[in-house]
Amino acid sequence: MKYLVSNWERVLELFFQHLFLISVSLVIALAISIPVGVIISKVKVLYNPVVGLLGIIYTIPSMALFALLIPLVGLGTRSAIFALVMYAQMILVRNVVAALEGISPAIFEAAKGMGMGRWRIFWKIEMPLAMPVIIAGIRITLVSLIGIGAIAAYINAGGLGLLIFEGINQFNPQKVIAGTVAITLLAIVTDQLLQLLQKKVMRSA
Repeated sequence: MKYLVSNWERVLELFFQHLFLISVSLVIALAISIPVGVIISKVKVLYNPVVGLLGIIYTIPSMALFALLIPLVGLGTRSAIFALVMYAQMILVRNVVAALEGISPAIFEAAKGMGMGRWRIFWKIEMPLAMPVIIAGIRITLVSLIGIGAIAAYINAGGLGLLIFEGINQFNPQKVIAGTVAITLLAIVTDQLLQLLQKKVMRSA
């Protein structure tokens, strides 16, 4: 904890780098996973091949995936974001599908009986009802990305993982502790905030 206290400015800088990396990755991942999840929830035949492919990607060790991406997109933040977006898809897509398939068919019949069109049903009924489950998926994804994002320091993407790698290379346990504590706090706070959001959405759904 000594390093964390005496070098708080550098830790804070790396904290914001880590936060930026995770935030951008999540936004891009959601922009991909929500449409994909909606499509395969409607076209059932696509579910197994798509989820199977995402499952294979998810099982690739993060260090190996980062290394594989270096020849394609190089070192740095771009490569890290690319990898994190790939890792996020498995959890997010499955949760989107589960959320949409968990809605009772009777609700759709009632909406159609009221004269609501397909798009209006989707935006006014499906998405609001599915949102608690989708947010639960986002919670799991974010905690995973925060941990995996620490390894992105290996490819010069910055973030709190840099403290851990520096500490190991320099035989400085204080740096390792500082990086570990900061990453853990970020994961806990993020999870708690999303848990509050999930409860609020569930009450309003």
